[in-house]
Amino acid sequence: MALYIRNLVLFKLGWVACVMLAAAGQPVMATLVVAAVVVAHLATVPVKSKESMLLVSAALIGMTWESLLVKFGIVSYSGYADAAALAPHWIVAMWVLFATTINHGLRWIKRSWIVASAAGLIGGPLAFFSGAQLGAVEFGNTALALAAIGAGWAVLLPTLALVADTIIDSAWLEPRDGLPTDAQPAGAVSAMRADPVLVPLRAEEVRYGN
Repeated sequence: MALYIRNLVLFKLGWVACVMLAAAGQPVMATLVVAAVVVAHLATVPVKSKESMLLVSAALIGMTWESLLVKFGIVSYSGYADAAALAPHWIVAMWVLFATTINHGLRWIKRSWIVASAAGLIGGPLAFFSGAQLGAVEFGNTALALAAIGAGWAVLLPTLALVADTIIDSAWLEPRDGLPTDAQPAGAVSAMRADPVLVPLRAEEVRYGN
């Protein structure tokens, strides 16, 4: 339980720091804060390869979705070109930050797709509205933007939960002999698990062995 609480506290601190730094015109520092939280998080997980794959997946999903929001003018970011093809790196980093909670502090969203969808429908717009209040993001039309964000998160959060479970269930990333897959030397498992082979002796070898 303590680890889950720590996970949520780190997430919240990282979220607030990232948004405030982005609002203050320090997007690089915002991303670096998220990177520090992610590194601290990865130091506590048992299978880093699986958690890292989830974080990369979240970054790709976030980059795609946030770039669409920018492209269609649903959201905009101060100091960031409206015609940019990709969303700011710091908002993508926020997706990675959020993904650190999927298997931990917010693991309850994986109970069912309905739970995850409802959490995304409500939580997504709330997070963006809070970010707008702090000056990190602007809406072309507030009602339309929040509705679009809610609809998107209602689909994307269950998707992210499914990705997390798929990675967890992946056999080829399972830890072996107490070591994560990425730390296990090649061929070490078969070598350590090999049973001793008994070679029968012939009568002549027994008679003249001494």
